[in-house]
Amino acid sequence: MQLNKLGLFVLGCGIMCAWSAKAYETAARNAILVDFDTGEYLFEKNITEPVPPASMSKLMTVYILMNRIKDGSIKLDDTFSVSENAWRKGGAATGGSTMFLSIGDNVSVENIIKGIVIQSGNDACIVVAENISGTEEEFAALMNKTAQELGMKNSSFANSTGLPHPDQKMSMEDLAILSRAIIKEFPDLYHYFKEKEFTYNNIKQGNRNPLLYTMQGADGLKTGHTEEAGFCLAASAVKDDRRLIEVMSGMSSNKERSEESERLMSWGFREFKNYKMFNKGQVVASSKVWYGKNKTVDLAVADDVVKTIHTSKVDEVKAMAEFDEPIKAPIKAGDKIGMLKIEIEGQNPLEIPLVAAKDVEKVSLWGRFWANAKFFLLGDK
Repeated sequence: MQLNKLGLFVLGCGIMCAWSAKAYETAARNAILVDFDTGEYLFEKNITEPVPPASMSKLMTVYILMNRIKDGSIKLDDTFSVSENAWRKGGAATGGSTMFLSIGDNVSVENIIKGIVIQSGNDACIVVAENISGTEEEFAALMNKTAQELGMKNSSFANSTGLPHPDQKMSMEDLAILSRAIIKEFPDLYHYFKEKEFTYNNIKQGNRNPLLYTMQGADGLKTGHTEEAGFCLAASAVKDDRRLIEVMSGMSSNKERSEESERLMSWGFREFKNYKMFNKGQVVASSKVWYGKNKTVDLAVADDVVKTIHTSKVDEVKAMAEFDEPIKAPIKAGDKIGMLKIEIEGQNPLEIPLVAAKDVEKVSLWGRFWANAKFFLLGDK
């Protein structure tokens, strides 16, 4: 058996995180910019550092609630009751962000969602916690479990609101993972994030997300602010059918948050594009077959291969098909045979499965005898 390496060359260029970090600077202490479709990191600054997330941690509260709506256990027209605890910790008297709920209110789940994503209501978050888990402490345990399931490695939760607590921490990378999950998993509910205002209890409040007012295509997600966290934002926008997600924290003012978030998002749309490098089913190599009615089998790409590429770094990207040959028959179309390794300077290699493009039947016992005889007399020819 031998390892066959077939070198291919395709139009492309390298997305180098180190390069982008040097080419672009931001006043934010922590920041990440991600392409929604490919998952590529276009910019990163201290992205794994756990920091106070302020109200951006409400995204986890919303994720859990929306997940219950998706699985049918909660409906939008269901009602949640407002406890005295929720009112005291998150209501109007606290001076913090509030939906202005009243003790004993029975509020529709749809209004609770709006109260969180538009008004950033601490009271609304506590209502969710108590109505789903009984207590905010139990809900925090659910938040931590959900974070682990989503692959968020640098986050911990102690409450549903994001109010200051030593155990309430999230990284920018984790917030990007969470934001991407919300957009991907709840397409029928995500529209609430782009609504600019909501009135409850005869009090109208506007969405604090600055990009909703300044950037075409912006449609979410959540602001945050505490003295320790600074001014923060998890945001997403769409341009030319391409979506980006950014998360930033540690900015010094609302003005700086607005300017820095729009500048980073605009830079990402301007400097990067998505390139389709291979189509699903595209044949990229051929392998010899042992004991097969066909002497060879084509190797095809199992899925579309799309990469986010910096427009100024157009050069050759090396793609190499790696597989052991000959491959022993019988072979079924779709059987994984090898890997297509795409090497881009400054990035870890991308590995895409290669599969058999068609069936190859096994020869008869007599055919196998002659194949062995031929190999013994002539070698691998």
